Amino acid sequence: MWERMAHRPVIQYRRAFDFALAPADLWASIERVDQFERWWPWLHEFRMEGESLTAGSVLYGVVVPPLPYRMSIRVELTHCEAPIAIDAVIGGDLVGPACLRVHPDGDRSRVEVAWAVEMMQRPMRLASRFGLPLLQWGHDRVVDTTVAGFRRRLASAG
Repeated sequence: MWERMAHRPVIQYRRAFDFALAPADLWASIERVDQFERWWPWLHEFRMEGESLTAGSVLYGVVVPPLPYRMSIRVELTHCEAPIAIDAVIGGDLVGPACLRVHPDGDRSRVEVAWAVEMMQRPMRLASRFGLPLLQWGHDRVVDTTVAGFRRRLASAG
């Protein structure tokens, strides 16, 4: 599932991040889906079907990176176990599996995330033929910036 398929426009990501909150407190912040668009300026038209982060809930949004394109995505939560795990299937302009795991580390948390998403838009598929390393690099920078911003939000809320 996580192996890159030859000649497929797939962005893969796997990384761990440390947060200065216990898992239950971190999970409470992650559940503040009403704040997602405020926290992440690249997310537009966000909505969720379902009342909380539970299996069966579906999150919708439009990703607007600092490039001249938009991607509509649908994230179906297939498994949720508060405060430690989310598995999801992404659909729309990006397609593939994703997961998040929260591990306690004293009064802190270590969060592991992973996904492998195939770009479905024709322009992105064409761009990936020659520029997949650049697209991957840009994606990774956006994730790093997103996590740094989330850490700042957590610190200012505490």
